[in-house]
Amino acid sequence: MDPVLSYRGRAVSEADVSFIRELCAAHPTASRRRLSQLLCEAWDWRQPNGALRDMVCRGLMLALARAAHIELPERRQVPRNPFLDRARPALIDIDATPIECSLPEIGPLELRQVRRTDEEKLCASLLETHHYRGYVQPVGEHLKYLCYARERPIACFTWSSAARHLGPRDRHLGWSLEARRQNIRLLAYNSRYLIMPWVRVPHLASHLLGRMTRALSADWERVYGHPVYYAETFVDLHLYRGTCYRAANWIVLGMTTGRGKDAPTWMPNRPRKQVLGLGLRRDYRERLSRLS
Repeated sequence: MDPVLSYRGRAVSEADVSFIRELCAAHPTASRRRLSQLLCEAWDWRQPNGALRDMVCRGLMLALARAAHIELPERRQVPRNPFLDRARPALIDIDATPIECSLPEIGPLELRQVRRTDEEKLCASLLETHHYRGYVQPVGEHLKYLCYARERPIACFTWSSAARHLGPRDRHLGWSLEARRQNIRLLAYNSRYLIMPWVRVPHLASHLLGRMTRALSADWERVYGHPVYYAETFVDLHLYRGTCYRAANWIVLGMTTGRGKDAPTWMPNRPRKQVLGLGLRRDYRERLSRLS
């Protein structure tokens, strides 16, 4: 029998719908949040770290209610969107004296992982001020980096969780649907890369990318308890050519469809971008295709 609904990898059957109706009836005074927690506990639906998949479950129940399969209690409060309410990063002044030299002449480069440190605000400020897309708080698991030369910050990186669906990447990896569901957390997305506009050092961009990707997996494991095996990014070809990525051995995989994950139609609703990827281990395909 076909499922009533498929949501975030879980197929919901008629028996599941009946169970949810009985759960709601047995707890008539419970809030939507409490009902989703009870359902997670009943199904033992948990994240890899053991926490209940409360928010995903709440979305599933809302989808069932919208399709008239179940009835939910009235919403008691409208939660504030932290991304809309978040204040923009404060401006932090730094030395903007031009640096123009060769790569060997710039001296030792220090790459610092600044997530959950006092320097995280500086990273956000520099991206907000100097990156053409500004600063956006990375989603899911994420790391932030500053690169220093001559005790001055010269570059920033942010990395975050990868997109669940990305055709060129998925075809390149050749993984199954189930492998993607289990192992998507083992990918990292380079959401921002900035070299300060007053820094003009030939080959610096590709050099830093190489340094960055060699350090990324070990840093990710220290913070989140698991490594990453693949890195990806998008390049807007109307603005950039992605030369530094290709010089650092990243592979061009194709183009995005120009549709976001919540696009209401099959028509593009944003610029199409080039997709580039880099395996962080030689056996990355094998590791990402494994099922637990």
